[in-house]
Amino acid sequence: MANAGIQLLGFVLAFLGFIGSIASTAMVEWKASSYAGDNIITAQAMFEGLWKSCVSQSTGQVQCKVYDSLLQLPGIVTGTRGLMLASILLSFIAMMVCMVGMRCTTCMAEQPEQKDKVALAGGVIFIIAGVVALAGTSWYGNRIARDFYNPFTPTNSRYEFGNALYVGWGAACLTIIGGGFLCCNCSSQDSGKSPRYPPSRSAGQPGRDYV
Repeated sequence: MANAGIQLLGFVLAFLGFIGSIASTAMVEWKASSYAGDNIITAQAMFEGLWKSCVSQSTGQVQCKVYDSLLQLPGIVTGTRGLMLASILLSFIAMMVCMVGMRCTTCMAEQPEQKDKVALAGGVIFIIAGVVALAGTSWYGNRIARDFYNPFTPTNSRYEFGNALYVGWGAACLTIIGGGFLCCNCSSQDSGKSPRYPPSRSAGQPGRDYV
């Protein structure tokens, strides 16, 4: 029988990872303009995300522009979009599955073994969702680092990691850890099983007399 406390902890961690993945996908600061090297233009800061790009002035004014055409987007943006959305969808499916299989719910209460298997399936889906989100954020971050160290990239066009990447990495780790806790089913061999044969009589108990 699975430990209900461990399952609940895993579900909470995975749910926080699910919320973090949504926040990371919606944030615009996937990459931010860099001020390293000879770049002395600090009057404005540029941010780019998966859905739009923004320019923040030193006066506090922020102007954003939504990407107009899907076909003109770089492959890294389109691919990361797909991975993050797939992770969010998988996490949502995993939550629905875990709500049925967790020990603290009443669904399938008369079938504890099947209930644990459903919770295990939900934990596996959570782990897959976390790995997908980790792949998307790491792929995008690798492209930023590669362009930053590329000597042919103009100094004023270099970017660094944005806050959305750190949120995405943290969310992916929480989702994977939560899914791992949900997969920890400590089964008991004797739980819910009745003895197959009636207990034997003790030596001093009188037996039935037959004629």
